[in-house]
Amino acid sequence: MSWLGRGGKGYIGFIAAVLAVAAVTVGLAFAGDHVNSTTAALVYLLAVILIASVYESPAALLASLLAALSINYLFLAPYYTLTISDPENWVALFVFLAVAVTVGQLSARANRRADEARKLYKDLEQAFEKASEAEALKRSEKLKSALLDAVTHDLRTPLTSIKASVTMLIDENQNDPIHTTLDPAGRGDLLAVINEETDRLNSFVESMVEIARIQSGDPMLRRSPVTAEEIVVKAAQRAKAIRRTHKLRSDIAPGLPMLSIDPRAIVEVLFNLLDNAAKYSPAGTRILIAVARSDEGVRFSVEDEGSGVPEAEREAVFERFYRKDRSARGLGMGLSIVRGIIEAHLGSIWVESGNKGARFVFDLPLNANER
Repeated sequence: MSWLGRGGKGYIGFIAAVLAVAAVTVGLAFAGDHVNSTTAALVYLLAVILIASVYESPAALLASLLAALSINYLFLAPYYTLTISDPENWVALFVFLAVAVTVGQLSARANRRADEARKLYKDLEQAFEKASEAEALKRSEKLKSALLDAVTHDLRTPLTSIKASVTMLIDENQNDPIHTTLDPAGRGDLLAVINEETDRLNSFVESMVEIARIQSGDPMLRRSPVTAEEIVVKAAQRAKAIRRTHKLRSDIAPGLPMLSIDPRAIVEVLFNLLDNAAKYSPAGTRILIAVARSDEGVRFSVEDEGSGVPEAEREAVFERFYRKDRSARGLGMGLSIVRGIIEAHLGSIWVESGNKGARFVFDLPLNANER
């Protein structure tokens, strides 16, 4: 894909960026004293996101730079100059520029990933049409609806956190320095929120592409020797958000044999099970990861202290689009993908009653023929 622009738009993206920032500037100028620097920053940030959603990242970067210059010129003292007298205003301008560039880059990357997902989806749709055109249409509409549901929730939530953090930082920098409410640690916490939520956006986009790849029938494994403990440690490291709300514990039997598996895929399996356990168990309760020998190889389990899974639903939870709680975020495809990965390793997965809640268990064989 050319750097000039997605879909052959080329330099039109740069023109659109200039016009969008100019339009926002004129609108804010007409609003006069009714608009403060915080409101102006959020309006400019919205313009950057809109440009990034239509054009490639160079156009979004240009919009970010022009927006930062406009804020400096119109809303930071001394006004109508490109100089900044108050050192705290440098912080505000830097934070805005960093957030605008980051969000713009992520939005543009999401567009590129969406193009890749659309190509994979077309391949999947063609395969369905060969089997049954009517059934393929039904499934594709269901997938589109599920993807739209996930995007509207899982993209809006981190963007809301980013906007809230930026608003607090900009407001703080406009206050009297003597009566400031945020210390350096507080500012650091807000910047950490921005950093964490942008990582979450990036992870979500990558997961969407992974879902499309697996659903298109491409479970290619990249096997390598790895220990069960390494898998557990990597999954636990990725689950840092879960560790803030639940007590994550592990019980790994000694002397377990090496596994010849795709480590990235099995870490994804274990993380999905941890995420699922956190969704359906109260905050502050324990989630236990256990690993031991089994008749065929090595057995992993993730046990929570929630309400469990009724026996009549224990097979249905592995079906696509199934969600026990309709208000829960996500696609309802996580456990379906988990089963696909385990079966690609010639293993098996099931859910049973734990000591208090649900226990998800999967076996990985030692002597299975590699695919």
